[in-house]
Amino acid sequence: MHCDRELDVRGLKCPLPILRTKKALSEMASGDVLHVLATDPGSVKDFQAFAKQTGNELLSNGEGNQVFEFYLKRK
Repeated sequence: MHCDRELDVRGLKCPLPILRTKKALSEMASGDVLHVLATDPGSVKDFQAFAKQTGNELLSNGEGNQVFEFYLKRK
């Protein structure tokens, strides 16, 4: 999937992945896509809630080899 920016938050625990994602999205233009890599198992629910609360679109999420990937489109 196309992304405009990538953010690696592997090894960080809640709430740091969400806080760093929020900061990265604030620096991006509307419609840009952010690709996030995380290892915190709680990040799946955290990113779903974050997208719902902020209005940013969670385009996709998945897991592979204990790494969670998220694609968020900035509102």
